[in-house]
Amino acid sequence: MKYIYIVNGRIDKVPQYQEFYEQLKEIPHVHEVYTTLGEGDATRYVRLYCDLHPQEEVCFVACGGNGIINGVASGLVGFGPTPNKTMAILYFAGSTEDIIFNFPGRNFRSVKDMLDGSVTPTDIIQVNDSYCLNVVNLGFNSTVASRANELVAKGKSAHKAYTRGVINAFLTSRYNKIKVKVDGERIARGRMVMCTVANGRRVGGEFNCAPGAKVDDGLMDVCYFRAMSLLRLLMLFPHYRKGTHIGSRAGENKVLYRQAREVEISSKDLIDIYIDGEQLPGSRFHLKLLPGALPLRLPKLP
Repeated sequence: MKYIYIVNGRIDKVPQYQEFYEQLKEIPHVHEVYTTLGEGDATRYVRLYCDLHPQEEVCFVACGGNGIINGVASGLVGFGPTPNKTMAILYFAGSTEDIIFNFPGRNFRSVKDMLDGSVTPTDIIQVNDSYCLNVVNLGFNSTVASRANELVAKGKSAHKAYTRGVINAFLTSRYNKIKVKVDGERIARGRMVMCTVANGRRVGGEFNCAPGAKVDDGLMDVCYFRAMSLLRLLMLFPHYRKGTHIGSRAGENKVLYRQAREVEISSKDLIDIYIDGEQLPGSRFHLKLLPGALPLRLPKLP
């Protein structure tokens, strides 16, 4: 099997990648390294490679955080079923570790552990023509992500940027006019604070938005927050961080939870939703779970 390691084009600014290159030197296997040229290039590259090499047995290894992981996964799943093409993850740098949080006990920094691992069919969410491996956010969380991305671009750490984004959203994004339907049924009426449609469990590096979610159960976990007072939201937020918001007294009659195979999101106005931290603007979104659609090679367990 051939392994193609896909790394971000700005690797010269990330010292952690030196560890990655040292590991490649020490482990003899058929491989090459592809450096992305810009936004969306990982997806384009994987699709083109699959098209040009239909018979070749290849594992595409996403090296980095949520963005490049999503890009490689979107390219592989978006191309269609490819029994001789798989994906793996090496986390050396990136905004957060939210996606690999779904696979506890595995070392995503070890090339050897990845090579010795095995392939596990993993669910993925199709969002219109895009794909989501971890979490789709809308409402309050979208405001958080927009502000956090602005601050990261200015040099702030991801953790500090996300925290400041939360503060901004508390003040500006508690009454959103967005409709959410779960398997054809509207989940609630009136305005909302936010909604997460989750395949994975964590968002923003520390918030356990869907503590019961599993990436291989064939279902999305939908958590919907009705509009509420600032005081009520402030009381609820520590529960959201710890993952105790579902069924808590603080969230009584305000936090709604469902599992679904399809979700529809609509708004009269143009809104932004975030897919694994990447912005997607629009007014109508159709989310559909694709069970086991991503052949993911996981590092071996100790």
